[in-house]
Amino acid sequence: MTGQTITRLAVLIAIAFAGPARADKLLGEVTVGAGKGVGSKPVLRDEIIATESLGAAELEKTGATMLTEALDKRPGISVQTECSICNVRNVVLNNLPGRYTTLLIDGIPIFSSVSTAYGLDSVSLGGVERIDISRGAGSSLIAPEALAGSVNIVTRRPTRDEFIAVQQLGSYGHWNTDLFGAKTFAFGALTANFNRNAHDTVDGDGNGVSEYSGYKRNLGGIGFFLDDIGGFHIKGRLDIVSEKRMGGAMGDDYSAVKANETGNPFDWRGGRNGSPDSRGWIRPDGNFAQAAADGQNPILLPGGQVLIPYNDGRGGMSEIIFTDRSQFVSSATRKLGQGNLRFALGVARHKQDSYYEKALYKAEQSQYYLEASSQQPLGEMLLTTGITYRYEDLSSTGRMADGTPNDGIDNYVYRTPGVFVQAYQAFLDGTVEVNGSIRYDDHNVFGGITSPRLNVLWNHNHELNSRFAVGRGFRAPTSFFEQDHGILDTSRIVRQISKAEVSDNASYALSYAGDRLAWVGSLNYNKIRNMAMIDAGATDPGTGAPITLFTSAREPVTVIGGDLTMTYKLTPELTGTLAGERHNYRFFEPGTLAFARPETRAYVRLDYESGAWTGMLRGTWTGPMDLARFYDYDNHQRYNFDGTEKRRMSPSYWVFDLRGEYRFDKRWSAFLGADNLFDFKQSDVESMLWVDSAGNYDVTHIWGPNRGRFVYGGVKFIL
Repeated sequence: MTGQTITRLAVLIAIAFAGPARADKLLGEVTVGAGKGVGSKPVLRDEIIATESLGAAELEKTGATMLTEALDKRPGISVQTECSICNVRNVVLNNLPGRYTTLLIDGIPIFSSVSTAYGLDSVSLGGVERIDISRGAGSSLIAPEALAGSVNIVTRRPTRDEFIAVQQLGSYGHWNTDLFGAKTFAFGALTANFNRNAHDTVDGDGNGVSEYSGYKRNLGGIGFFLDDIGGFHIKGRLDIVSEKRMGGAMGDDYSAVKANETGNPFDWRGGRNGSPDSRGWIRPDGNFAQAAADGQNPILLPGGQVLIPYNDGRGGMSEIIFTDRSQFVSSATRKLGQGNLRFALGVARHKQDSYYEKALYKAEQSQYYLEASSQQPLGEMLLTTGITYRYEDLSSTGRMADGTPNDGIDNYVYRTPGVFVQAYQAFLDGTVEVNGSIRYDDHNVFGGITSPRLNVLWNHNHELNSRFAVGRGFRAPTSFFEQDHGILDTSRIVRQISKAEVSDNASYALSYAGDRLAWVGSLNYNKIRNMAMIDAGATDPGTGAPITLFTSAREPVTVIGGDLTMTYKLTPELTGTLAGERHNYRFFEPGTLAFARPETRAYVRLDYESGAWTGMLRGTWTGPMDLARFYDYDNHQRYNFDGTEKRRMSPSYWVFDLRGEYRFDKRWSAFLGADNLFDFKQSDVESMLWVDSAGNYDVTHIWGPNRGRFVYGGVKFIL
């Protein structure tokens, strides 16, 4: 389907249908809260755009302390770890790359590729009313860069004075303190929240190199709600984040690790297929002469194997990242004639001071978002119009591991004014509802880009409905952090990207909500053109210095998937859920779709509520992954530290989580839980570390859990 065809459909169909306009369609960003549903809410909200909502009770039931924990292990939604040392994580929708998921705070996009690399773990759940997830390109009217979809965190407006304190302790030195307070008054409310979260580094295979990074995180924020200021309803929040994390060497002695850059403090014999010698690992091609020429100081073992000794100290296998972030978002809405008017503002400052295996990288980023929009009835149509302005920059300084400066290797400045229009109508007495939108953005680098979308909701009856959607989104590639956060030992990045990434998406969802049974099935088609890629192995033809090429794929990447979730109320106290998903990946250029992905996942869950007791048990089955295909074994075979080849297919595996809570009275409750109950982790099967045929190592061979059984417990106090 061409862009012109999509545009015509979005505009003409939305205008053509006649019928009574519904006044409950929100302006601009469509977000949803509680709706029809039973048990663990597989049923979509009563909105045109297929949107799943996770309320505060659901977040508490799963024991989530951060956004990534709250979103993981759900059909069509997962969290992908992209580094076994620093644990960069991305929220993945429809199994598309994490950079295609846009995070919004109260409908305002204020995160980028750099800030989400570690920032997603630092999004506080304090004072959250719900989290809304919409899958599909263009699902967000104000965030066309959400090629996979959007995640919107909605702040809760308190209705009374309150104080909530949660103290949690767990395995691996885990400590989590959550404090939330609210004060209401005649014309509004104020809130404040604080979170302190800490966790030790975890080494599952005994080689002294962690798979789960340790961190110390402090989050704080205030929120305000003003019900009537000159006719405006105003809400806003200020959040401040400070985080220190380290992976690789064990512990949290950051300065000592940076100062220790020689010697071998690790035992490379640890784990499955570990090296036969603690001093280093085997060079798989066995070429002693070339290893010497490469400066690897090889050792010829008695059996004829070539050992590459490690001599870079604790620092050479460690990544240390300090993050400081402050962000402010606010919106103001008021009645305007028969409709309403909305203004929105977002401002963020993000700083990263990092050490990547001897290389240094410091970055500062500013982001601004402005929006003015209005929603008005126009005859039998509800029309939303608006303008937006987005600003994003990045300025970095750095030093390669050998001390060579590489300041500004990923600097950029993006300015993007945009306009949008959305038309809504219902016909056949509201049986069919149509929402068509189109927006135009004038990007200062990639030029004018049009993003249309059409959504149709067909209410078959009170219990059954269908949702159809087709749309397009675009995304301007930013920096190498979208692909690989740690490519810093390079003299420069050569940008060869001339086109924005573009996604065409089509989806269908059929949902049913009865008295005891609820289910929803969805099909999704996503075709990405101009997908950004990097080549970190290039060299400068003149100087021979290492460079990184930032390019676009010549062929499109297509991901087609479907998922089904069924929930049944077994008894008034017990609810069961079964779900499954299946995906097909079509990509022709190796490396375009980075990091392994399963074709199949299955989910099972039990929820129990009776009197003072609340309980949850869930299991997630992950099917095999074609590691040889995703990691391009044909051209870049991966090896274990003993010189043997890495597995071509990962095994399937189950992960079970359990949590229970007991309320002593209206104020006090206690909870106990365990994630990964049966202690399965990837390091039981093979290491997340790998080497190529020449013995060069990397830390990105990831397909399974990086932490074993995690047991936690705590108390909650409500005043």
